[in-house]
Amino acid sequence: MRLRGKINVKTLAGSIAIGIILLISMNLKAFNTSQIIFFNSLTGFSDTIPNNDTLPLATDTVIVKSRKDSSLLAKDTGKLAKNDTLNLSKDSLDAPVSYAAADSGVLLIPSKQFILYGKADAKYKDIELQAAIINYNQQSQLVRAYGLSDTSTDLNAKPKLTQGDSKSISDSILFNLKTMKGRTTNSFFNEGELFVHADVLKKEGKDIFYGYRGRFTTCNLDTPHFAFRTRKLKMIANKLAVSGPASPEFEGVPIPIGIPFGIYPLTTGRHSGILPPQFIVSQDYGLGLENLGYYKVLSDNFDITTRANIYSYGGYSFNINPKYYVRYHYQGALNFSFQSIKALNQNYLTPQEYNTSKSFMLNWTHTRDNKARPGTTFSANVNFGSTKYNQYVLNNPFVNFQNQLSSSISYSKDFGGKSNISVNLNHNQNSNTGLVNLNLPTISYNVNTFYPFQKKEQVGAPKWWESIGIGYTGNFTNQLSFYDSAFSFKRLLDTAQYGFTHNIPITLTLPQLGPVTLSPSVSYQERWYGQKIFRNWDSINNRLDTSIRKGFFAARQMTYGISASTRIFGTYQFKHSSGIQAIRHEIRPTIALNYSPNMNGKFYYSMKVDTFGHVIRFSQFDGVIPGAFPEGAFGGISFGVDNLLEMKVKSKTDTTNNGIKKVKLLDGFGFNSSYNLLADSFALAPFNLYARSTLFEKINITASAILDPYQVDQFGFRKNVFTWNSSHPTLGRLTGANIAISTQFKSKTKDGKTANSQIPVDPFMTPEEQQMQLQYIRNNPAEYTDFNIPWTLSLSYSLNYTKQLHVDSLSRYSFASIFTSNLNFQGDFSLTTKWKVGATGFLDFNAGRLQQLSMYLTREMHCWQMSINVTPIGLWRSFSITLNPKSGILRDLRINRTRMFSNY
Repeated sequence: MRLRGKINVKTLAGSIAIGIILLISMNLKAFNTSQIIFFNSLTGFSDTIPNNDTLPLATDTVIVKSRKDSSLLAKDTGKLAKNDTLNLSKDSLDAPVSYAAADSGVLLIPSKQFILYGKADAKYKDIELQAAIINYNQQSQLVRAYGLSDTSTDLNAKPKLTQGDSKSISDSILFNLKTMKGRTTNSFFNEGELFVHADVLKKEGKDIFYGYRGRFTTCNLDTPHFAFRTRKLKMIANKLAVSGPASPEFEGVPIPIGIPFGIYPLTTGRHSGILPPQFIVSQDYGLGLENLGYYKVLSDNFDITTRANIYSYGGYSFNINPKYYVRYHYQGALNFSFQSIKALNQNYLTPQEYNTSKSFMLNWTHTRDNKARPGTTFSANVNFGSTKYNQYVLNNPFVNFQNQLSSSISYSKDFGGKSNISVNLNHNQNSNTGLVNLNLPTISYNVNTFYPFQKKEQVGAPKWWESIGIGYTGNFTNQLSFYDSAFSFKRLLDTAQYGFTHNIPITLTLPQLGPVTLSPSVSYQERWYGQKIFRNWDSINNRLDTSIRKGFFAARQMTYGISASTRIFGTYQFKHSSGIQAIRHEIRPTIALNYSPNMNGKFYYSMKVDTFGHVIRFSQFDGVIPGAFPEGAFGGISFGVDNLLEMKVKSKTDTTNNGIKKVKLLDGFGFNSSYNLLADSFALAPFNLYARSTLFEKINITASAILDPYQVDQFGFRKNVFTWNSSHPTLGRLTGANIAISTQFKSKTKDGKTANSQIPVDPFMTPEEQQMQLQYIRNNPAEYTDFNIPWTLSLSYSLNYTKQLHVDSLSRYSFASIFTSNLNFQGDFSLTTKWKVGATGFLDFNAGRLQQLSMYLTREMHCWQMSINVTPIGLWRSFSITLNPKSGILRDLRINRTRMFSNY
């Protein structure tokens, strides 16, 4: 093209032209392209762009072709413009504009218009505009954008406007750069999770939008699965969207129901608001609304959540959950729950119509950032409440079977790496027995091992005495115990007891004697007690009575020893052509000589325990913290053997290490025991056997057992006769054993990528919040199903055997064998690509039944999800059907049907 008008920089028109060009500060990058088809405006304005290839240019018109540099050539002056921005008039913009066009840019000087043709792209502040044609009028500050005028339905050919997180695609766009007001037609608008399609979209300012005759949805497909149609819609960017009367449609089919209005939050981050309830039906509690509450943001570091459950039979519960978080200092959460239960009595043998109960639960977690005060730590994890609280929690079988509660508040301080102190407040509670134990407080002081004979400046080889190390550990414990059903302050003081333990270990490291390592040791322990317990047999009532004597008492113990250990290796080689190349066996034997004088025999006495004349040795400190020292002198041998068994096999896939792969057969197995050379009876201690292995890198196995080498009488009391000296000789008598087997299997992912089994955890969540999240996932597995994995299966089995001493109604002592075994399972599999079924449960072999079973069926629906949860076995039986959108904006828009039944 040629220039049709000459520009004189000395004239007013030339100055305005250069000022506009420099003001916009754009780098043209256009190039010659084929002819394009212009799109007719749908805005109804009279000044639309004609539908031809080029515009008739006025005399004062400049056509600018893009260049690689940012300079504009003025023909009549032969000079280059050096500045990109220059404020020359009141109607100039307050920020530079960068732009590009595939075809050309046309400057109309008389009308002060600048037009870009062909894949035009302009950026101003946080606004980016892309269109086939962009027309900017400096005098009116109006920007018009158009698409192509063909019949293409490709959204990429339409004007696109992006401002911050808001995006829109329209047939035509008109807006004012000064007032930020505008109007678009046939627009697709996106704000956060909300997608809007409106016939007309009007912008009243920077952040306010109005839509007319549109539909909105959270489905991000071009043809959404569902939407809500409405005539009027208002949106405030990053705050909320409000609609008038709306009716839903699914797959384009209208549903004859409607909502009078809708409020949809678009705010990111925390903000206060009402937490909507969930409707349930319970056989025992009646109709109910659960989790009705309010969330309040009090400050940047503090918020509080309140929730309540209300039931038609008169029961209710409420929960208060404040949280605090100060970055780089500390974070924590407090949770207080109260239950007033009024449940329908299912036992028709009792006259009352309802069963009532009141209970509470208090949880507090607190952690302090290590950077806040280096060298000191403070943390708290408190769980304290009524015994029956967990029993009345609905639809949570994991909590229903939780019978142990424990708490811990701890503080520790390090003194320059030489010593440290820790203070702990502990609590444990058994819901079955109702026994509560409080340790208020437990104080530990430790002095790290130091070497008093070591020289500060080492010269030459160190002497053997320089490796003598001395340490110290002191523990103070104060314990209170009571039953929550019979609490009184007097009984609490009666059960109070304290104890102090001192331990001074002395170590010496000797040089290795070839393959043998020698380690001598000396240890002194002293324990302080606040009471003694004496037991007496009542021959009149045939029972064992106890009495407590308060005071200050002490007991001491010395131990001397030396141990030797080594490692023995053995390998059996197979033929080179064999799949198994070698089996390697490693043996780690240890042997130790120990001596402890009889410093506590004076505290032991013999006492009759039943009408058959059985006698048991008791210590005056049995049942007193911190526990009793053993009786008698010990001078004997302690021994043990640990083994490792592995093999080398040929690998068909792994070519490293010459294609040889190591496989562990047994990670460890062995035994340990001791023999007291000074004892006149029962000199040989029981054997502790153990084994652990991982088979096929899938099955984890751990096992242990205790073998007693002595025989017992008909009541289970030991006799000083070895088991191999009987008519049926054995290596020992099994007194305790356990085995645990766990495994997990899963299929390959559909996309071939490695599945991530870890649940993403927010680093700013407190440990209690993370546990609550994991608990919610366990209770609602259907909402966290990975459809990319066709099937998964997890199994965990445990078997335990113990011998326990118990007393019958006639005060006769005997030993009983107790077996416990259970199986935990969890799995799921895909019926189709969109349907998945799963289950989790707990099988008690002692009871011979399933103690807990939960099943679910879920359907993946892209932007929606349907889940059916059924709990047919447990303290509370229930089923629920939930259909809800996945979007966080519409998470409260759900269809839910829940029914619950008691299993009493």
